[in-house]
Amino acid sequence: MSVPLRQQIRVGSYILKQKLKGNKKYPLVLMLEPLFQCNLACPGCGKIDYPKPILNKRLSVQECIDAAEECGAPIVSIPGGEPLLHREIDQIVNELVRRKFYVVLCTNALLLRKKLHLFTPSHFLTFSVHLDGLRDEHDAAVDQAGVFDQATAAIKEARAQGFAVTVNATLFNNAEPDRVAEFLDYVHAMGVEGVTISPGYAYERAPDQQHFLNRSQTKNLFRDVFRRGKGKKWKFAQSSLFLDFLAGNQNYRCTPWSNPTRNIFGWQRPCYLLNEGYASSFKELMEETDWDQYGTGNYEKCANCMVHCGYEGSAVEDAVRNPLKALWVSLRGPRTKGPMAPEIPLDRQRPAEYVFEDLVANAMASQNTRTDTAANDADGRNAEHADTAARRAG
Repeated sequence: MSVPLRQQIRVGSYILKQKLKGNKKYPLVLMLEPLFQCNLACPGCGKIDYPKPILNKRLSVQECIDAAEECGAPIVSIPGGEPLLHREIDQIVNELVRRKFYVVLCTNALLLRKKLHLFTPSHFLTFSVHLDGLRDEHDAAVDQAGVFDQATAAIKEARAQGFAVTVNATLFNNAEPDRVAEFLDYVHAMGVEGVTISPGYAYERAPDQQHFLNRSQTKNLFRDVFRRGKGKKWKFAQSSLFLDFLAGNQNYRCTPWSNPTRNIFGWQRPCYLLNEGYASSFKELMEETDWDQYGTGNYEKCANCMVHCGYEGSAVEDAVRNPLKALWVSLRGPRTKGPMAPEIPLDRQRPAEYVFEDLVANAMASQNTRTDTAANDADGRNAEHADTAARRAG
C-alpha cells in the first residue's frame, strides 16, 4: 500500500474520533463532482448521459467548499466529468488544500499539461490520472486514439514539476492478465506514487454493456493479475484488505455512506455510481437514506459491484478492527490460491428500479423553471428601467 504515512495517521485519527463518538456510519472520502461535462465519451461510462443544459452546469467554488466542510471527510476526491474543464477548478483545489483536506483530482489528463501552472505541489494534492491499460487498451476504452500518449506525457511532466501522481485503472471482462501486469510495470516505471484499480461498474445507461465483469469474473481476474505481481512490489493507493477482497478472500458488505457524493443536483443517493435521487444536505443524506435497500444481496443493480467507492470503506473498517490481519495481508499480498470467501446470496435482492429518466426530466423542469423565472425577472427590470426613463424624459 502506497498511501503516505501522514495521510494514514490523519485518517486513522479521524476514524478513532468517530468510534469514540459512537458513530457507526461516517464518511471517509467525499466524492465532489463539480460538473458532468467531459471531453471524452467513454463507452463504459454512464456519468455523462445528460442533456446539454445539465452538462453545462457547474458547482461554484463556495458550494464545493461548503460541501467539504459539511461532510467533514478528511479526503476529497474530485471526479467528473472532467474536472479540468471547470474554469475555477484551481480555486476549488487551492481552497480545499488551504483547509488541509487531502485532495485527489481525477483527470483524463488531456488538459493537465496546459493547466499545471494553476496548481502548486503539496502533500495535500494528488493528480489521479485515468489509464485503463497500455496504449491499445486505453485508447480503445476511451474510444479515441492518442489519449494514452497524451496522458502519459502529462504524468511525466507533472512528476517532473514535483506533483504527486497516481493512476486509476478500471478493468473489464476483456482484460488480459499478462497485459494488465505489463501495464502495472509500465506505470510504476514512470514513477507514479501508486495505482487505484477497480472492476468497472455496470452503469445501466453506458453505451457498452458487453464488457462489465460479474463478481466471479472479477475475483478470478484479480487473482490472475496479483499472481503475476508477486515479488514486483507494485504500489497500490488502496488498502491491502480491499485488494484481498478483489481477489475473493474477504466477504464484505457495501458501505456507500463511506464515499458520499455531492454534485450539481445535491447529495446523490445512494452512492457515486448509482443515482436514485438526491438529498438537500449531507445530514439528510445520512439520516434519511434507507441504506438497507442497497448493496449486493439487497438490490439487483448492486449484484455484481465490487468497486472501491462501495467497498474500500468496508475494508478500512475491517482494518481498524483487525490491524494484525491487515498487516499480514499487506506484507504477503492478496492470496491468489485456495478457496474463496463465500459469496453473498442474491435470492432476496429487490428488483431494479429504473428512475434515471424521471430524475433527468425533473432536473430539466427545474432548470426551465429557473430560466423562465430569471427571464421574467429580467423583463420586469427592463420594463421598470424603461418606465423610469420615460418619466425622466417627460
